[in-house]
Amino acid sequence: MNCIIIDDEMLSQEIMAQLIEGQTEMELAQKFPSCIAALKFLGDNEVDIIFLDLHMKDFSGIDFLKTMKQNQKVVLTTSDPSFASASYEYDNIIDYLVKPITPERFAKTVERINNAVALQESKTINYGGAKKEGQKGGELFINIDRRLIKIKYQDILFVEAKGDYINVRTVKEDFRVHSTLKKITEKLPESLFMQIHRSYVINFTKIIDIQDNSVLIEKSVIPISRSQRPNLMKRLNLLQ
Repeated sequence: MNCIIIDDEMLSQEIMAQLIEGQTEMELAQKFPSCIAALKFLGDNEVDIIFLDLHMKDFSGIDFLKTMKQNQKVVLTTSDPSFASASYEYDNIIDYLVKPITPERFAKTVERINNAVALQESKTINYGGAKKEGQKGGELFINIDRRLIKIKYQDILFVEAKGDYINVRTVKEDFRVHSTLKKITEKLPESLFMQIHRSYVINFTKIIDIQDNSVLIEKSVIPISRSQRPNLMKRLNLLQ
C-alpha cells in the first residue's frame, strides 16, 4: 500500500515515517509539510493511505478532507484529542491517532487498515447494480466504533430504521449502525431479504407467523405495509 504523510512538524513526520517503514505491506511514497503540496502530488499519483495532521497553518486537515476524494483512506493524526468527533463525519477515515504515537497504537491502526482493505476487496455487492445472490455462506461487514464486524446473512433477523441509524437485529445481539435502510438493503441478497415496511427489512426465512398486517420473527412483531403485503405473500411458499 502506498502512503503519504501530511504534517508540518518535521519531528512528527519522521516518527510517522519510521512507523510506516516498519510495516512490510506499506510503502512511504512521499512526505509533505502542507496540504497544498500534497494536493498537487495526489493529482498525478495514486495513493492508498493518507496520514493527515489536522492542525496546520493556512490550509487545515479539515479543509483538506473537504476537497479530497472519498475513496482515499485517511488516518488522522493530532495532538488534540478533542477533534476526534470530526472524524466521524467522513466515511473514508480509518483511524484517529493522538500524538505521541506509540508502536503499539500504530499496530492497531495497521490492523484497521488491513481490515478495511480486505472488506473492500471481498464486497459481496456489485456497485454496478447486480446483487450477488448470497445464501447461507454469505456475510456482511458493519462498522462499529471503527471495528469491522462480520455478520452472516443467516444470522440477521431484521433491520429497523431509527433516525440517522439502523438497528441490525441478529440471533445473538443488536448492532446500532450509522447508516440508512436503503444502503443496507442494497447490500443484502434479495433471495433472503425484503423490505416490508418503510422502517423494516426482514429475513423472510425467519418468519414464524403472519397475522393481519404484521409478522412475527422470534419475539418481535413487525408491521407490514399494505403495499408490501402482496409482495411478501408471493415470496412465501404457501400451501393453499
